[in-house]
Amino acid sequence: MNAFWTEPDFDNHEVVHFVHDEKRGLTAIIALHSTHLGPAAGGTRFWHYAQPGAAMRDALRLSRGMSYKNAMAGLPMGGGKAVILASEDRAKTPEMLAAFGDAVEGLGGKYVTAEDVGISVEDMVAVKQRTEYVSGLPVGEGEAGGNPGPFTALGIYLGIKAAVQHKLGKDSVEGVHVAVQGTGSVGGGVARLLAKDGAKLTLADINSDNAEALASELGADTVSAEAIMSVGCDVFSPNALGAILNEEGIARLDCAIVAGGANNQLARPEHGAVLAQRGILYAPDYVINAGGIISVTMEYLCRRESAPCDINEVRKRIALIPDRLKTIWRESEATGSSPDRVADAMAQKLIGRG
Repeated sequence: MNAFWTEPDFDNHEVVHFVHDEKRGLTAIIALHSTHLGPAAGGTRFWHYAQPGAAMRDALRLSRGMSYKNAMAGLPMGGGKAVILASEDRAKTPEMLAAFGDAVEGLGGKYVTAEDVGISVEDMVAVKQRTEYVSGLPVGEGEAGGNPGPFTALGIYLGIKAAVQHKLGKDSVEGVHVAVQGTGSVGGGVARLLAKDGAKLTLADINSDNAEALASELGADTVSAEAIMSVGCDVFSPNALGAILNEEGIARLDCAIVAGGANNQLARPEHGAVLAQRGILYAPDYVINAGGIISVTMEYLCRRESAPCDINEVRKRIALIPDRLKTIWRESEATGSSPDRVADAMAQKLIGRG
């Protein structure tokens, strides 16, 4: 087995913390990529990994993505991520969450956690019993924070509109065909916002019942999870798990734009150039999906100052996402470098690694 620090996804991470608490049933990895701008912030993923190496790869890639995401969003936070290795039956216990909270507390504020795939607001409330370094908690009416999904969806929706304008020259998504992969909190939110504007939608989810229910609500079409990447459309919006844009996946695409909320959509760095060669406009994932981290970061900072957070301020910050994307696309066209490389260079400079 290779040492993780020799793997391609290790990127001078500051801390990679392995946690094993057999008595309380916790096995987890907490990866801190950078604290240059502040404490490393990023959610916790609860997932069953068939191979342990996949968990480490996720932790390394996701934490680096959070460094870039927080920097590009103008937040005073570094980048980190945690993955809890779930059993095959995905059993989750109070003892496990308590052990995870203790692990976060043991890092002394270097890492601030929140929800991600498989983790709920209620889970974060449980973790909060063991550590103060938690966000994504229930908040009052009109305050920022809580479930980050709707805020992530809002940023993606605005980013899709910007991409449609930039690539297709349309000021509206009315009649624009969007294929949405994943209909959970984020993908479902994106679909609802697009439907209000008259977009034509094709939906897919690994849980086909969820996709069918949302399609019935919105008057959309559905296809199988295996077929969604091949749907002829204007926009393909990936909102499930990452690493889907590899040689095979890109070859299947029949779209003009890729813009969605999944983290680490490019399987490898070179795949951004492959998209560009095909003439497909790509919205770098950590730029377009920053709405959720904007919300939970502001919640956390306000709580530290014992001050309420105005949800309108969060929305104002999310509304800046389209302009960031347009800046990236313009520089990409001017330099011939793919949008992902342009965004990476910007982010690396912001975290002191340019």
